[in-house]
Amino acid sequence: MNLTEPRDLAALLEAFLLAAGRPLPLERMAELFEDAERPEPALLRQALAVLEQSCEGRGFELREVASGYRLQVRREFAPWVGRLWEERPQRYSRALLETLALIAYRQPITRGEIEEIRGVAVSSQIVKTLQEREWIRVVGHREVPGRPAMFATTRGFLDHFNLKSLDELPPLAVLRELEIGPASLEEDVSPQAPVAQPAAEPAEQTSFRSLLAELDGMERGLKTDFADLPEPTELPPPRSSEP
Repeated sequence: MNLTEPRDLAALLEAFLLAAGRPLPLERMAELFEDAERPEPALLRQALAVLEQSCEGRGFELREVASGYRLQVRREFAPWVGRLWEERPQRYSRALLETLALIAYRQPITRGEIEEIRGVAVSSQIVKTLQEREWIRVVGHREVPGRPAMFATTRGFLDHFNLKSLDELPPLAVLRELEIGPASLEEDVSPQAPVAQPAAEPAEQTSFRSLLAELDGMERGLKTDFADLPEPTELPPPRSSEP
């Protein structure tokens, strides 16, 4: 094998990604080579471009997400691939969707601020569920009485929804001035379907845009003027003093 040839290197990178079963950043791929044979980053990217092209017309694709590169089943095959799992497609309650969307677009945000926007209490189970799925994390504490925790999304959130950064979030189309009546705080906490091995992600994996569309369908007539919201930016890592 000629590791200076992008086509040969692309086949090896494909093997790395198939075996890993999770996203691999460019730096991690480079670490898998001995020092004397390690390709330059530019050559690795060139090989990844060859690999991406070789996936055309096949059942899976090369995708870059927040944690690196991965091979995953193409979305158009999800209705059939989903039959590999006996679990029913996961459904999310309106309360959980609203909470997740508010954290994604207004982060960092406290539980009290979420409750003020939604007009109803946020169930502890909602926060627990989102943290267990590794979609949100505590990134600090607001310097006010009680020092409430501030929540933000994680790399796991970006990976799950096929996003490289928060800048790729779809335009916000819901969630402001919600006219919410008494909302059920009972959440669907059924376990996630197992991750496909290899070269596949959960077949029922959805996009964040579809979650917003689902939420929009729950409440018609929501206002969609969000010009006052700040542009989403990457957040710094949590402070070491956090619990």
